[in-house]
Amino acid sequence: MKTVCFGEIMLRLSPEGHSRFVQAESFNAIYGGAESNTAVSLANFGADAAFVTKLPDNPIGQAALNSLRRFGVDTAKIVRGGPRLGIYYCETGASQRPSKVVYDRAGSSIALAKRTDFDWDAILDGADWFYFTGITPALGGELPEICMDALTACRKKGIKTGCDINYRSNLWTTEEAGRVMRDLVRLVDVCIANEEHANLVLGIRADEGLTGDAAYESVAKKLSAQFGCRQTVLTIRSSTSADDNTLTAMLYDAVSDAVCFAKKYSIHIVDRIGGGDAFSGGLLYALDAGRPPEDAIEFATAAAVLKHSIEGDCNHVSVSEVDALVQGGGSGRVQR
Repeated sequence: MKTVCFGEIMLRLSPEGHSRFVQAESFNAIYGGAESNTAVSLANFGADAAFVTKLPDNPIGQAALNSLRRFGVDTAKIVRGGPRLGIYYCETGASQRPSKVVYDRAGSSIALAKRTDFDWDAILDGADWFYFTGITPALGGELPEICMDALTACRKKGIKTGCDINYRSNLWTTEEAGRVMRDLVRLVDVCIANEEHANLVLGIRADEGLTGDAAYESVAKKLSAQFGCRQTVLTIRSSTSADDNTLTAMLYDAVSDAVCFAKKYSIHIVDRIGGGDAFSGGLLYALDAGRPPEDAIEFATAAAVLKHSIEGDCNHVSVSEVDALVQGGGSGRVQR
């Protein structure tokens, strides 16, 4: 399996512990971004993962690239140039105070990228999967067209495609997102969303009167029917506080017209960032490994659950650790 992930990697700056921005006298620095996080997850599972972006040709861009190499992600097709690396600041919430993210990514190298920067025939050579999220076209410029170029090349080459809708209100409006994402999703084989984003971006909502599992099933089936996705996946999260959530997910397979739900987990959160990216990495790995849909959705959900216990953007877990959680090994007892 070779998966090509396309998007932005950024410098993440966070105050120590649960300190607020206004309290911070220093910041922890790491690198991360939606698609790069997914690439790291796949590499940690032993898959062949490549990340494609545009990075400034300076020491900060090199540090971001090195952060991927250390986990075995292929960086050979990363384009160098442009003015800067995007930054985001993350304040970790606690109890009833939510986490906050402040972006400083305008004018980044990838946001100013041109269609001519990426030779998709060469980039996708030997690939089995192509993955991106709605965050990438939301950066504007020529990125919606660049994403379309990549998806079109995938169709010609018979490469499977996956996308997490990942709507970010700080980057674009629902109207802008809808105009762009509706066209892109029509070329996506596996679409990942949640009920809210399916409605806000794609205009898909459950049939009137439906609630619970029936409502999620209605949304997934409508999304597949309208956009032609072979599989539609919904993540289902409820939040008690910044520290405690529940998480489950469902997968609808349009070919077999089958629906399967993962078990629901109660999570005590160490770091919320990257949970969805870990889910995508788990899902792509499991599907490409030939696991049936009911096993794939369990693996993806368990991978996301484990990410919530790990500081930073990326999910540093193995296949055996995820499988152990799926099989009921979630007590957290010391392993000796």
